[in-house]
Amino acid sequence: MFFRRLRKMLQHDKYRAKEYPVNVRGQWLQPLDEIAGFWVRPGFYKTMGATSAHGGVSFTVSSHYATSCTLLLFHPYEDEPYAKLPFPDNYRIGGTYSMFVYGLNIEDFEYAYQFDGPYDEAQGHRFNKDCIILDPYAKAVTDQRNWGEKLSTNHIYKARVVENNFDWGDKKQLENNLEDLVIYEMHVRGFSIDPSSGVVAKGTFEGIREKIPYLKQLGINAIELMPIFEFDEMDSARQHDGNQLLNYWGYNTVCYFAPNTSYSYTVEHNHEGDELKRLIRELHDNGIEVILDVVFNHTAEGNELGPTFAFKGIDNKIYYMLTPEGYYYNFSGCGNVMNCNHPIVRRFIMDCLRYWVVEYRVDGFRFDLASILSRDQNGAPMSNPPILENMAFDQILSGVKLIAEAWDAGGLYQVGSFPSWSRWAEWNGRYRDDMRRFLKGDDGMAPAAVCRMTGSRDLYDPKYRGQSASVNFLTCHDGFTLYDLYAYNNKHNEANGWNNSDGDNNGNSWNCGEEGETDNPDIDKLRRRMVKNAFAALMCSRGPAMFFAGDEFCNTQFGNNNAYCQDNEISWLDWTRKEQYSDVFEFASYMIAFRKKHAILRKPTERISSNIDDITYHHGRPWNSDCSNNARLIGIMYAGKDEAGEDDLIYVGINTFWETLGASFPAPPKGYHWQMVVDTARPDRCYGLEDVIGDDRYDLKSRSVIILVAKKDE
Repeated sequence: MFFRRLRKMLQHDKYRAKEYPVNVRGQWLQPLDEIAGFWVRPGFYKTMGATSAHGGVSFTVSSHYATSCTLLLFHPYEDEPYAKLPFPDNYRIGGTYSMFVYGLNIEDFEYAYQFDGPYDEAQGHRFNKDCIILDPYAKAVTDQRNWGEKLSTNHIYKARVVENNFDWGDKKQLENNLEDLVIYEMHVRGFSIDPSSGVVAKGTFEGIREKIPYLKQLGINAIELMPIFEFDEMDSARQHDGNQLLNYWGYNTVCYFAPNTSYSYTVEHNHEGDELKRLIRELHDNGIEVILDVVFNHTAEGNELGPTFAFKGIDNKIYYMLTPEGYYYNFSGCGNVMNCNHPIVRRFIMDCLRYWVVEYRVDGFRFDLASILSRDQNGAPMSNPPILENMAFDQILSGVKLIAEAWDAGGLYQVGSFPSWSRWAEWNGRYRDDMRRFLKGDDGMAPAAVCRMTGSRDLYDPKYRGQSASVNFLTCHDGFTLYDLYAYNNKHNEANGWNNSDGDNNGNSWNCGEEGETDNPDIDKLRRRMVKNAFAALMCSRGPAMFFAGDEFCNTQFGNNNAYCQDNEISWLDWTRKEQYSDVFEFASYMIAFRKKHAILRKPTERISSNIDDITYHHGRPWNSDCSNNARLIGIMYAGKDEAGEDDLIYVGINTFWETLGASFPAPPKGYHWQMVVDTARPDRCYGLEDVIGDDRYDLKSRSVIILVAKKDE
């Protein structure tokens, strides 16, 4: 009420502005001008976006090529502005427009902009003074609240001012070493939207918070959230066979500073993001880090046929990579490519990352199609991309994880060669491909598997890249689930509506004898063993480990390996499978705990007393490092000290052959003996074993993994 009275008072002719100054950031500032019935003055030029202060709101936006800018004010939920405030020429400094508007109550309005300037496609300019443009620094986007709600064809994006007063107390980022992480990739909605999840706040940040006890039980210590920046799931929405298909994954960013409001359980007008912050705070309280999957390689504006609601209308020539004819390069496969190494775009990206670290306390970022960030404005790869170097050495980002998906849709594949400054990690696509082939029994893959499990040192020299450059994974959102990897020979993407032409054709999967779901108990038994083998190998590999949510209880996507548009049972986690595959869940939990207990699986430690190297090879017999191309049996031993300073040795043996193979082990140090803790071929309980291995030879059953631990003699 105070602000309404103040606004009416200031607008009344009988009052003089100089007699009614307003307190802004502790200073009494006088209104200087009147525009469209509002008292105004120059705003906070160095603070981009809309900033609430005592007495009003500062609006700051930049455009290099625009000739003018107008602020639009809307009543909530209305598409026609009730006020238009052109920025006076003297309110523009360089390319930055800033205006403080007195008497605005943040609950009473929404806002957007209009820019005027040249329109010349050949020169890259697409200004249109009639286009309504969303603030690129908006902290909340309106009308996106209800998931799956189709907006009008003439829908415009508007912003809401957010009051940031969340109390973090004495909380800070956990800053665990990256190599110590077990990362759980999840889709916010898909994780808990199915009725079987048992949560109240299904499909939301709050739904994840309700599941924190489960995450603790599983044992992971980091979650990686698929895109949570505001996106429009109705973008390219369509019907196929009577089913509604959406842009479910969210790799089509609308606004980079705003959380997806449909992922919040409660309405948070002017406090958007508080539910996400509460989730992050409670995850941190439980020792779980939060990594965000971010999409700076392209935006939801698409190519020249797409809409104009953000960067196209602000500085198209700057924000996007354009061909000499003014069209859009498409190294993303999504219509456009952000010009990430332009100084203005670099500043925007850095501002965004810092914002999420400071205001949300996130612990890291995974960059989608990150190779695009290494290209110059003409699309050519750069040896030292400025944006990547900025991130590597930025002081705000110095404690967070930087993980690259080191390829793009334009054919630039940089796994092992991504510019790093000993700071960047990579999704190791070579690990995924080589280990998938080895575990299903392909010829010639044993040498590659040994290399991948021991840190992919052919790709990531520890001297320059440390112990955490290789993020090892067998599954992620893009491709088969772990269960489907052993239930389908071929992709089954018919439900996507593209005649099964989309998705990866080289999934390196094996159906174990029958395509899809089966009633054959022998095939089911083999599939469970194959999943356990995969978990064992992943958790016994050097480098941070990652897997896709639901893999721990054999969640299925029914053979769909490109479920980007499926907001239904195909993509949702079916929590009933946790009981159906309880043995797999318990094994996964055991292996995660085993990995966390033994540092030698994650990184080199102090050498043991007998001075054995930290990694040695025993393929079939002790000290045999010769791994021929037709080998199906590998043996890897890790050695070092545990946290108590005691000798710690672990032998991992993997037989991917369809017959039993015998293996001999190296003798443990004096005073120790080998104890079998895992044998995935055991028909009942296959983990947590306490079998003393008296002989130095053991028969590994077909398609099985064994793990031995050196124990002190009693």
